[in-house]
Amino acid sequence: METSTASIINHDSSGSNPLSQVYELVAEEFAAVNHLIPRKLSSDVAMVEEISQYIVESGGKRLRPMMVLLSSQALGYKGDQNVNLAAIIEFLHTATLLHDDVVDRSGLRRGRVTANEKWGNAPSVLVGDFLYSRAFQLMVELASIDIMSVLSGATNTIAEGEVMQLANVGNTELCEADYREVIRCKTALLFEAATHTGALLALGNAADAIQNKENIELMRKFGLHFGLAYQLVDDWLDYAGDAEKMGKNIGDDLAESKLTLPLIQALKTAPDADRQLIKDALNSDSQEQMPNILAIVEKCGALEYTYKAAVKETDLALECLAQLPNTPYKHALNTLATFSLSRLG
Repeated sequence: METSTASIINHDSSGSNPLSQVYELVAEEFAAVNHLIPRKLSSDVAMVEEISQYIVESGGKRLRPMMVLLSSQALGYKGDQNVNLAAIIEFLHTATLLHDDVVDRSGLRRGRVTANEKWGNAPSVLVGDFLYSRAFQLMVELASIDIMSVLSGATNTIAEGEVMQLANVGNTELCEADYREVIRCKTALLFEAATHTGALLALGNAADAIQNKENIELMRKFGLHFGLAYQLVDDWLDYAGDAEKMGKNIGDDLAESKLTLPLIQALKTAPDADRQLIKDALNSDSQEQMPNILAIVEKCGALEYTYKAAVKETDLALECLAQLPNTPYKHALNTLATFSLSRLG
């Protein structure tokens, strides 16, 4: 049931993947996380075990737990509780994915059939609940009220973000500011929580020092801007990416009547006829107009606008890092941020 570091990095024999050196920097801790995750997912209920194993094997890059390890060690942490914290973050993330796929009726994630497609909605939701509860059990073991406060608040706000997104399905009046609040709550917040709690683990016991407080805040903001950039890159990829590389279909957001930044900007700047075509497509279950909408989004500059928004958020993240002490772990976080942006191709 364990997932190897190599399978998560998925780099080729030439070592060309820029993430390979990042993972190597914390290889021991990352291996400990991968060993801990399946142990903490154990259950006497067979279906929980089966679905959990399927989720673990689906892998992903596990950027969020990686950011816990890097952020804590970038600020001088020397213990092993960051391994438990990284597992907590991964459980919270996986739970949100399970629930997301049910809400979105997704059949494919990371190139694999989703749990809800394979076992049905009810088991997926319930195993998601199991992951949330297991994460909170691990939080108690950390015995840090500050970390628990951040993670419990983040979990609550992420749920609100999911509801906000659901409430705005098909809403052609959704503005950019409101959309940014949705992605802050739904996506960026868990990245923010990962770096924030990693910093608290390193410096929380001495947080009365002004410099420590400033460094904790810088690390928190880095995670926030990284998370916003990450989602904006995903928005761009949904209209301009490669389906095979992404493990999902191009135009999935449009097919689900979700307005992301490229479509929001197109509805703001495209000619009237094109805007009406987009609105009609959002109100229809048909994907017949997909090629035309992809062309509109590119022609009116909405893709370029989204690209620049992702670059700006990445720059803000890197500015936060620049003010932190120079360590190999800080440089690794820098690599993660630039790697995320490189997905724009």
